[in-house]
Amino acid sequence: MDNQQSSLLKRISDWNDKEGSAVNIRANGKSVIRNTTENVSILTKEDKEGIDIIIKPGTKKENVHIPVIISESGMSELVYNDFYIGDNADVTIIAGCGIHNDGDRLSAHDGIHTFHIGKNARVKYREKHYGEGEGSGERIMNPQTEVFMDEGSSMDMETVQIKGVDSTVRITRAVVGKEAKLDIKEIIMTHGNQYAKTQFEVDLNGEESGVHVVSRSVAKDNSKQFFFSKINGNAKCMGHSECDAIIMDQACVSAIPEVTANNVEAQLIHEAAIGKIAGEQIMKLMTLGLTESEAEAQIINGFLK
Repeated sequence: MDNQQSSLLKRISDWNDKEGSAVNIRANGKSVIRNTTENVSILTKEDKEGIDIIIKPGTKKENVHIPVIISESGMSELVYNDFYIGDNADVTIIAGCGIHNDGDRLSAHDGIHTFHIGKNARVKYREKHYGEGEGSGERIMNPQTEVFMDEGSSMDMETVQIKGVDSTVRITRAVVGKEAKLDIKEIIMTHGNQYAKTQFEVDLNGEESGVHVVSRSVAKDNSKQFFFSKINGNAKCMGHSECDAIIMDQACVSAIPEVTANNVEAQLIHEAAIGKIAGEQIMKLMTLGLTESEAEAQIINGFLK
């Protein structure tokens, strides 16, 4: 990788070549670094672009890194990654995409990730999206995530859009089995004329299954955000959806939470709140010596944590 690609990698991943973990780094449409371990196999798909990540049952405390980097203007790709997490495994998967575009042509990465999580397995999934570059070409990322959770499994998912992404449509669908738990946290900031659309749909099919969806976002300038979440309670289950957004300047934010109970024992809650930064919050920080812009930045950083 060149210096530009290495800089992008640092923005979206904490991987280093001394870690010894399983890794597949994709740069400009090709796998440039790959390492497997005794418990984690990474195989190139034969029928389409992408990889299969196979984690053995009982694997404990291993990290898997699968970042994607695009540094060529005009580069566009669609990649399929499938994860097979064995029973009783406990792993952390770190993904993400960084695009540097100095040209006038669109650069885009569409990634479709499918998780098959075995019985009593535990998965932490972290994903960061970041764009940069001085060119007029757009930086577009459209991630799709499909999750299938077996009995007693858990998944802790955190997705972050740092900055510089001109357009994104983010789709997450999950089917949650008996006594399985899914926690999702999304953090997004948009500015300029950027557009971000998020769709969550979760089917709670198993007895004592549960999901907690939290979205925190900030929309600045003329950017637009759309948030949609749907939770279907099809058994005795617990579901909670929460969307909180700060709106600034001439931005637009729309939030549509939906819950459907198909079982008398389903307990479902949805919340949505959109508002501006309170003037008294800024004034309080300014009395401590911060400028107005510094106070605003401090409030936003705290809100998005």
